[in-house]
Amino acid sequence: MSDEQRPRLRDLLRPRPVSTDRTVTTEAEEAVPLPLRITAGYAWRLLLIAAVVAGFIWIVIQLKLLVIPLMVGILITALLWPAFEWMLRHRFPRWLAVAISILGTIAIVSTLLWLVIWQIRAQLPDVQARTGAAVEQFRQFLLDGPLHLTEKQIQGYIDQAFELVNEQAQLLLNGALAVGTTAAHVVTGAVLSLFILICLLADGAGIWRWTLRLFPRKARPAADSAAHNGWSTIVNYARTQLLVAAIDAVGIGTGAALLGVPLALPVAVLVFLGSFIPIVGAVVTGAIAVLLALVYNGPWIALAMLIVVLGVQQLEGHVLQPILMGSAVKVHPLAVVLVVAGGSMIGGIPGALFAVPLAAFVNVAAVTVSTGSWRTGDQPDADLIWSTVPRQRRRRNR
Repeated sequence: MSDEQRPRLRDLLRPRPVSTDRTVTTEAEEAVPLPLRITAGYAWRLLLIAAVVAGFIWIVIQLKLLVIPLMVGILITALLWPAFEWMLRHRFPRWLAVAISILGTIAIVSTLLWLVIWQIRAQLPDVQARTGAAVEQFRQFLLDGPLHLTEKQIQGYIDQAFELVNEQAQLLLNGALAVGTTAAHVVTGAVLSLFILICLLADGAGIWRWTLRLFPRKARPAADSAAHNGWSTIVNYARTQLLVAAIDAVGIGTGAALLGVPLALPVAVLVFLGSFIPIVGAVVTGAIAVLLALVYNGPWIALAMLIVVLGVQQLEGHVLQPILMGSAVKVHPLAVVLVVAGGSMIGGIPGALFAVPLAAFVNVAAVTVSTGSWRTGDQPDADLIWSTVPRQRRRRNR
């Protein structure tokens, strides 16, 4: 190499000075306090997560005619899963297990509806007459009693009460009609839910295998374990809620029948359905039973009915839930109330119904992935909304 070429080589190998723009950027970053930078980092990430969740909720609302029947089908599948799985373990053909599960459910629901309609038709005229007499007696008490209200004041209070009831009823109807605004939509949703139920029972594992292929290959083991843990939690929740709802319905319905409260069977069915909305449903349906006793039987029977309702609810909250749920599935009452309230605000009655199982699934699935328990197949040991004890998940043939 010549002497003329050496200076040029030294120039090429010489380190280049740091860019002035980078120096300015570093100085600007250092001028911002570290706590503020950390707060800003958390803030924009939380805003991004909130935007994604809001977008997902908006899509769900737009597709409610499909989403709600799908959720109904999944929840009914979880309710039927223990009996369906028992039949499969005892060598029932799958098609026979599916037929027994669906036809048995339809038979039970049809029998309950028939009994409810029969009792309502038999006792409704008497209830209407006694209710009218009770209302008139209460009106006279307001006029002649210590309050000395006038007809105009009473009518004003009645108008305010009706306005409040109409507002709440409109809110409930909006939620109840979230499946659709016409009878055709309701029938379509029911048929779609039945079809989804049949597909999930007949080939749920195959549907999940196809869904799992949508995930990246490296993420499939974690997604599979998270989904199975979440599904186990929903099945446990549904099974326990079914048993608790049945005990609540039998307890309150029997108490109403023994106290002579009319429409005891419809009240029991209403309590059974309401119990699937934890805490809130039991309170509302119990209040209806007490109100019916107050109007028809008077204050003392209403007080006795209130004692029965509170006793059954205390039995549920302090004995049934801890024993039946055990350490496998626990939910804090505050979390339940907040989740149910948020679900009802977003989706009305369907939102309140699906809020708790959906939150349970998301919680267990997220904890399964974050704790790495998917590598061992154990249930995650974490306490966010639901508290689970490590339990080896049974490997089913899928």
